[in-house]
Amino acid sequence: MAERACEMRELIEIQNVFRTYVDDKENQVEALFDVNLSVREGEFISIIGPSGCGKTTLLRLLAGLDAPTSGALSINGHEIKSPDPERGYVFQQGSLFPWLTVEKNIASGLKARGVYQKQKQDISHYIQLIGLAGFEKSYPHQISGGMAQRVAIARALINRPAALLLDEPMGALDSFTRADLQEKLLELWKKNHTTMILVTHDVDEAIFLSDRIVIMTPRPGQISEILKIDLPRPRDRAGIDFAGIRSSILEKLHLASTRQPPEYEI
Repeated sequence: MAERACEMRELIEIQNVFRTYVDDKENQVEALFDVNLSVREGEFISIIGPSGCGKTTLLRLLAGLDAPTSGALSINGHEIKSPDPERGYVFQQGSLFPWLTVEKNIASGLKARGVYQKQKQDISHYIQLIGLAGFEKSYPHQISGGMAQRVAIARALINRPAALLLDEPMGALDSFTRADLQEKLLELWKKNHTTMILVTHDVDEAIFLSDRIVIMTPRPGQISEILKIDLPRPRDRAGIDFAGIRSSILEKLHLASTRQPPEYEI
């Protein structure tokens, strides 16, 4: 799959992106500093780095939920300026509508786009795909956190996005549920060939899922290194090669976190 992705065309371009904002104390905070990244069609990318390094900020820029201070982000050659169903977004807590059932949560994206009547037959397909057959009429409070995240992923995928943006969707789950959802996400990626970009703090998760891993520095967030993961799938988390990559990434994260801050001449 990784070899196939390498032959794909460039889908997403991030060019010289800076993001500065003003905090509650009126201080200028530099969240992202000169970020550059190309993502190929059908590729699975993970972004890792210390807390506050701008991972979620970068994902929000790709979603069109925020705008860069300078620089540009594009998908399929078109500049990203606002949210669009072609970029599905899954939040850490899923953000399901509590008053809607599983099937109606999944259908909500179709209704927002005005294509519900045309594509409503897809709902049962995605319910089967995420493994929630029998829970169609359940409400969010009646299902587990892992199941809720599956619903959120299906709700984004039913719009057939060119890219799925995942903001630590497994971060609040227990280890067993997390591993199960990782397997399901990989299965969906293989079936749909959807480009996926995952923000995570979990190094093992990034290795298990990704074609490439983007390592970011502490604020101001920069890309310190991009690592290609050449392990064949399915990947053995207990394997020697997996462990070697884990050790290498942990060392790189430490080096990225202890880098010297940039010097400015005034």
